[in-house]
Amino acid sequence: MSMEPELVEVLPAHKFDESGLLVWLRKELPEIGDRLDVKQFQGGQSNPTFLLDTDSGRYVLRKKPPGKTLPSAHMVEREYKVMRALSEHTVVPVPKVRVLCEDSSIIGTPFYVMDYMEGRIVSHSALRALDRSERLPAHQSAIDTLAKLHSVDVNAIGLGDFGRPEGYVARQVSRWTKQYLASKTDDMPAMDKLMAWLPENLPSTDECAIAHGDYRFGNLMLAPDKPEVIAILDWELSTLGHPLADLAYFCLPYYLPSDLEGMRGLQGEDLEALGVPNEQETIARYCARTGRDSIDDWHVYLAFSLFRLAAILQGVYKRALDGNAANANALDVGKRASLLAQVGWKIASEGKQP
Repeated sequence: MSMEPELVEVLPAHKFDESGLLVWLRKELPEIGDRLDVKQFQGGQSNPTFLLDTDSGRYVLRKKPPGKTLPSAHMVEREYKVMRALSEHTVVPVPKVRVLCEDSSIIGTPFYVMDYMEGRIVSHSALRALDRSERLPAHQSAIDTLAKLHSVDVNAIGLGDFGRPEGYVARQVSRWTKQYLASKTDDMPAMDKLMAWLPENLPSTDECAIAHGDYRFGNLMLAPDKPEVIAILDWELSTLGHPLADLAYFCLPYYLPSDLEGMRGLQGEDLEALGVPNEQETIARYCARTGRDSIDDWHVYLAFSLFRLAAILQGVYKRALDGNAANANALDVGKRASLLAQVGWKIASEGKQP
């Protein structure tokens, strides 16, 4: 399994004016020089991402996709804002962002440029691509990094307006219910049950932190030479939200089968043989790092995270049926939505576990 990101020639649907970009960059980042070679990172369902090879080194450009997009989706300006605040004011590891361009006339959509980082990305939480001795410390580093993110004082770093500080889970349930209904293709009884159950069973306590929204190993870069998180990537879904929703999302692999392609599940794995912590150990470490005694309503956060992910994948599936998804395997991705909803409803209907 490769830990290097896959690079391809820029896809026809995502081509842009590279000479115009170079003119703009030479003005905003004069050090880049006169050479610009562009390749596209393969993978991801959303914002197209490109490698820029220049005289002064390599950079990464992320842009909104071309064409019509939902008003609140693909907000690269928000990604830039949160990464800039975190890199300038905290120890949370993120790539250093360089410039933001909100002028769509340069390459067709807004975009930003950040430093390229050397590291390893392993998408499956079993971490088979790593030596066994690295897997536990990598999991521990992922949890410690999440705890650091959730401990940031949002007002102190200028992100007090990055989202509404209350009612995150309720708002997200409402938002993804609408998104799911807008992209619904076939009947999904488990999804209908979750849409009815979640508004009646919201978490009993509300908290506010920077919520990444897609915190998993596929969005974490490990150092080239040690099992340590050196960057959190892909901030597209980030906002002010409930920190335990991020933790539950990170723990979803414990509830998903390991033999289903693309699900990144750990069910059916021998965690001890792999050298990977179990869910209780993961939660205990997070609680120790964030000063918690325990977590109430854990089943609600899990059911919510599965519901939300099912709605996201249903949207990917609908875009694939319509012929405008960003990824070639989008049709397969969408078929997993039903399984996620079924697992979510099973957790919800079984209720609180001791």
